[in-house]
Amino acid sequence: MSSSPHREVFIQGITLGGQTFRPSDWAERLAGAMSCFRPEGSAGGLGSFIGYSPYCVPRVINGIKCVIVDERLREAEPMAWDFVMAFARDNQLQVADACLLNPPAPPAER
Repeated sequence: MSSSPHREVFIQGITLGGQTFRPSDWAERLAGAMSCFRPEGSAGGLGSFIGYSPYCVPRVINGIKCVIVDERLREAEPMAWDFVMAFARDNQLQVADACLLNPPAPPAER
């Protein structure tokens, strides 16, 4: 397992022209479409289909809807990465690169 920070892309719900992107649930829809792309060995079982992939999650940051896309999605499924990036480009959404400096600890097993 790599100890280096991983890169993330923040797709913001603001167009390059400064307008709020619509529909208002765009972030949840995009992240929902990517929900099946998960790290290998992710926990399965009953209810595992409910929730977002850790590679693509919706968030509200400073009052702006965003989708945070982990670069590991590109390694797991290049076509899914291309789809998300094309969505941002085609809808002229603002995109920012970042990295998670202190990734959260994995959840404790029960």
